[in-house]
Amino acid sequence: MPDFTPADYVEKDLQFTYRHKAYYFKIKLNPLIDSIFRNYPVVDFEYYFNIPLSKETYGSLIPLLKKNVDGMSIKKGVDYLMHFTRYAFLYENDDMNFGREKRLSPEETLFAQYSDCDDRAALFFYLVKEIYNLPMIAVLYPTHITMAVQFDKPMGKPVLYKGKAYSFCEPTPQPRDLKIGQVSASLKQVPYKVVYEYNP
Repeated sequence: MPDFTPADYVEKDLQFTYRHKAYYFKIKLNPLIDSIFRNYPVVDFEYYFNIPLSKETYGSLIPLLKKNVDGMSIKKGVDYLMHFTRYAFLYENDDMNFGREKRLSPEETLFAQYSDCDDRAALFFYLVKEIYNLPMIAVLYPTHITMAVQFDKPMGKPVLYKGKAYSFCEPTPQPRDLKIGQVSASLKQVPYKVVYEYNP
């Protein structure tokens, strides 16, 4: 990312509720991000998932998330990040929002009024990578993408990939509040493919 000056940034308030407790965030975001990525092409997931946050945005979000999950088990902390990614932002699919497929970078997702499953998968991946650096895979269905994380012990019915077990972690709002290891009922019989694998 370019080196922006602190004066380029504006503050955005975010909030969500996790286990009956409200969490509030005041994140520094740069309006120039929108113009930088306006014509950014739809790239392979390997490149898309590794677009970083700018320095000021990183400094306003990641330390606060680390503080909020401090003292939690890894699974509970990942669950917290999963719920943050689900509920701190409004959902709308790209066709309604942009009239075309557009994958938002993590910083764009933080800035945007609406985002979809691609955007949240990338943001969730980035947050888990920065805070816990766990192995992960991106699981693509015909109309949806979700994430799965490798823990010491898998939860629910794991995704088996290259001899390793990954637990579903759904970062997009669903009709049910899915737990780690659960996938939407509408996807249980739908074929999928792994489109990105991250090994620390």
